[in-house]
Amino acid sequence: MRPNRFHNVTRIGPVRVGTHRDGRGRTKHTAVCTAPGCDFSADYHTRAAAELAARTHRCNPR
Repeated sequence: MRPNRFHNVTRIGPVRVGTHRDGRGRTKHTAVCTAPGCDFSADYHTRAAAELAARTHRCNPR
């Protein structure tokens, strides 16, 4: 299986938002926090939803 190839990657604070195609060829948008100790990541159907999650994310590292 081929690894995810992210394109259209932007950074909003510590969160990166990128677009990729899943194993079935559907477009997905992912928001991932890059702060140490924070394991926030989620897939969304729309780019706007992923960017909203990135803007409202508050890190809670453990």
